[in-house]
Amino acid sequence: MKYYIIAGEASGDLHGSNLVRALHRQDAQAIIRCWGGDKMQAAGATLVKHYRELAFMGFAEVVKNLPTILRNLRFCKEDILHYRPDVVVLIDYPGFNLRIARWAHEQGLKVVYYISPQVWAWKENRVKQMKQCIDRLLVILPFEKKYYKDRWNWEVDYVGHPLPEAIAAARQEETPLLFNDADKRPLIALLPGSRKQEILKKLPVMLEVSKSFPAYRFVVAKAPGLPEEFYDALLAGYPGVSGVSGKTYALLQQATAALVTSGTATLETALLGVPQVVCYKGNPISYQIAKRLVRIKYISLVNLILDREAVEELIQNKLTTAELITALRKILPGNENRMQVLAHYQELDQLLHTGTSASEKAAQLIRITAAD
Repeated sequence: MKYYIIAGEASGDLHGSNLVRALHRQDAQAIIRCWGGDKMQAAGATLVKHYRELAFMGFAEVVKNLPTILRNLRFCKEDILHYRPDVVVLIDYPGFNLRIARWAHEQGLKVVYYISPQVWAWKENRVKQMKQCIDRLLVILPFEKKYYKDRWNWEVDYVGHPLPEAIAAARQEETPLLFNDADKRPLIALLPGSRKQEILKKLPVMLEVSKSFPAYRFVVAKAPGLPEEFYDALLAGYPGVSGVSGKTYALLQQATAALVTSGTATLETALLGVPQVVCYKGNPISYQIAKRLVRIKYISLVNLILDREAVEELIQNKLTTAELITALRKILPGNENRMQVLAHYQELDQLLHTGTSASEKAAQLIRITAAD
């Protein structure tokens, strides 16, 4: 069968790559075309457009880049029509993918949405359109299946979260040596995100924190889609801070603690057992709009799933160097807060391990939908 998969972010590329491998295992004749990244391409899909050309975050940024987004939508539709897949698989990235879902349904194409938009947080009215144009919705958070059933009378499929299997695979591999030098200080990982605009907002604050912890080595996890020169300019004033690219899991496996941008990385950090402080700072206009629309208590997946503040969140004006220094101290060795965070992680791990591979289950349901 022919599959067309669209992922618009680094996390979607990771989950998409595992899905591509699962589809190839289950369907020896699978032909897969995708929007995604290096991981999906390496897994065996033909890459049409890289997510670094798509990643616009926040209301103000979307408006500013609207002509580019509209061009991408037009090109995507033309490419799908030319390819004529048996099924279109959309991975998260709702601003773009929900438009494609509606259009693809109008073209008579099968549509599977893998990793639900967070409609339980905001823009809940999108569910009405989703029910009309999505043939099968695959959800990955434990509470989502009940939400859709109770709130919308919609039977969706809970496949489990795909991250535990990715983490398990990383643990089985030999952890590479990050640095071959004499600096043996324990590591603090800095995960500032994958988009330029979010990195520029948060990384400078994270870097300033390093000056207050000379006993630790701070290491930036660089986004693979961005050039080295971009990071060189940011790190120029911090000779004691290092960076690694394409080795985020290896970095976290060797880290004592982490400062992490909100998003999938918070869950990855938790599943790898690294105490963290969650950081978020966006465009002021975008943030003010979001604050009035979003109905959730937390911004990190760790806290959302556990429904309590298991890890500290520093949002917008609270994300200052002074606040971040205080929060980091609480989770370093010898502090009681660190042990509490690790206990929360154990509970999270138990919630997300369903005993089956999310990617394999998702691939099976996608194939069933395509064949109907």
